[in-house]
Amino acid sequence: MKTVLASRTIEIPEGVEVDIKSRFVSVKGPRGSLTRDFKHIDMDLRKVGKTSIRVDLWFAGRKELACVRTVCSHIDNMMVGVTSGFLYKMRFVYSHFPINVTQAGENVEIRNFLGEKRVRKVKLLDGVSYKRSEDVKDQIEITGNDIANVSLTCAQIQQSTNVRKKDLRKFLDGIYVSEKGAIPAE
Repeated sequence: MKTVLASRTIEIPEGVEVDIKSRFVSVKGPRGSLTRDFKHIDMDLRKVGKTSIRVDLWFAGRKELACVRTVCSHIDNMMVGVTSGFLYKMRFVYSHFPINVTQAGENVEIRNFLGEKRVRKVKLLDGVSYKRSEDVKDQIEITGNDIANVSLTCAQIQQSTNVRKKDLRKFLDGIYVSEKGAIPAE
């Protein structure tokens, strides 16, 4: 069964500028600007006044209705990104061989994982920065404005330390996301 009209509104916070032109959304804020293309989804994206965005979808089935909330979440995440940014914390887990992680240019290099000589390299995506935590041992912080790039970089770091050809119940070594969310305000 098709729903005649599915509509949802998003409030624009203060200090954020949103520009919508034929489903191409650009968001500007104090931390920078983000753009995203929603042309693959057939829906109406409109700016209502200066304080809200309305997403309309006409005559949609179940699968298309799910896209309304998804698009709203993406735009919401863009607004959070340009106002406060996103922070992912990752912890090193090892039983014997200490994992050594350093930044070399725009790559993160992982050495001595399970005592292997191979150096694993993960490229930092656009707008993503790497920092080693001073207060906590064996922890790194990945920050950026775009949640997709920050989370994808963390996923690539975690997947580069997958244990192969060993019992996964015994070999729990790796680099795992311990905390994620918006950068807290001071």
